[in-house]
Amino acid sequence: MEKTLGRTVGNTNIQLSNPWIFFAITFAFTWAFWIPAIIFDLAFDNALGLLLLLLGLLGPGITGVALMELLYTESAQQDFWDRVTNIRRIGIQWYLAVFLYAPILFAIAAGIDILLGGTGYFVADWVSQLTSNPAAFLPTLLFSTLPPVLEELGWRGYALDQLQRTRTALAAGLVLGVFWAVWHLPLFLIEGTNQHDAVGFLTIEFWLFMVGVVALSVAFTWIHNGTGGSILASILLHSWTNFTLQTFEGTLRTDILFYAGTLWAFVVLVAIIYGVKTLAKGKDLPHPTLKTQPTAISGGSQDS
Repeated sequence: MEKTLGRTVGNTNIQLSNPWIFFAITFAFTWAFWIPAIIFDLAFDNALGLLLLLLGLLGPGITGVALMELLYTESAQQDFWDRVTNIRRIGIQWYLAVFLYAPILFAIAAGIDILLGGTGYFVADWVSQLTSNPAAFLPTLLFSTLPPVLEELGWRGYALDQLQRTRTALAAGLVLGVFWAVWHLPLFLIEGTNQHDAVGFLTIEFWLFMVGVVALSVAFTWIHNGTGGSILASILLHSWTNFTLQTFEGTLRTDILFYAGTLWAFVVLVAIIYGVKTLAKGKDLPHPTLKTQPTAISGGSQDS
């Protein structure tokens, strides 16, 4: 049986592999860069602000990799990096799922809006600039792909596997989704971010974003488990979803139909088809092997 790493502090057994440790460190790391931007009224559309944004984005990935290196056996560490780089761990059907998930659900939401008399969606400004400036897509491409690489090493690469040790896949996806959504909160208060400039704080769009992220987290769990724990699959899904939503922007009704409608309808559909326990028929959930020797957090007697 696998031993959990930890030390006893007083009467409380604190375990480094506990996912709450990951969340605490991640939030402390990220918000240490983002909250000062709020306090000192720094925007993220200048050099200093951009640096703070990027440093904050490192939080999940650095925390996940550090805990992985500390807690996983050597073979589990090697498998972790294989799950990041090995494109063959993702079957053709899962590549299709990764690249069709967001466009199809957004198209359904936009289509329903059009049937109800709305305009459905409009294309982002950078698309119309391509004829005169072929490089106009580069900023969107950069900010669609860089954050997922920095984040997913932690969210799905580490935290999801730890949550699934003691929870069903559906519960793990929902719990992770709540933390993932809340982690974004400072961005709604900082100029120069999409959350501040396009969504706003405590608006209807804000609440749609929050509930949508939780639903997205379950879809990520489905992809993660279906591919045997491929972290690359989560990076690709995160990137392509970002790119899709920065290319095709919805009306308010389209956004309601998408974030509160089709995303959650997909959660229900996946849970019914695959079951809440694994969200992946015939697949063993990824449970990376932990080292057996205890790792200290602070003073106290070792667990036996």
